[in-house]
Amino acid sequence: MRADKINFSEKFAKLPEVDYAVGIIAMMNNYEFKVVKRQSTRDFVWHKHEDTDETFIVLEGTMVMNFRDRNVTVNNGEMIVVPKGVEHKPSTTTGYKLLLIEPADTSNTGNVKNEMTIEKIDWV
Repeated sequence: MRADKINFSEKFAKLPEVDYAVGIIAMMNNYEFKVVKRQSTRDFVWHKHEDTDETFIVLEGTMVMNFRDRNVTVNNGEMIVVPKGVEHKPSTTTGYKLLLIEPADTSNTGNVKNEMTIEKIDWV
C-alpha cells in the first residue's frame, strides 16, 4: 500500500446512488475505513457486533444512533463509538455521510442477516 491522501468527496462520489451505500477507502492494520452514504429514512435493522466496537464519524448530515434504552443524535463533525455486544440501529430523517471504522470483514448488519446485509463491500 502506498501512502497518499484520500479525498472524502471523491470517494463519496464513487458510491452508487442508492438508499444505503458503503465503500472501503483505506485499511490500517486489520481495520477498514469505510465511507457510508445514507439517503433514505427507511429503517435499518437492530443488530449488534459480538466481537468488536464500531466508530461512526459523521461528516455531513445527522445520524441518530438508537439503543434499546435511549437515542443519541450525532451531528456533522461528531462521532460515536458503539461498544461490542450493544444492540443498536442507526437512523436518519435527513440523510448522512459518515466514516465508519471497524475490523476487516465486519458485517454491516452484525448478527442479523436480511435484505440490508451487504455480502461483500468493495473498495472505492
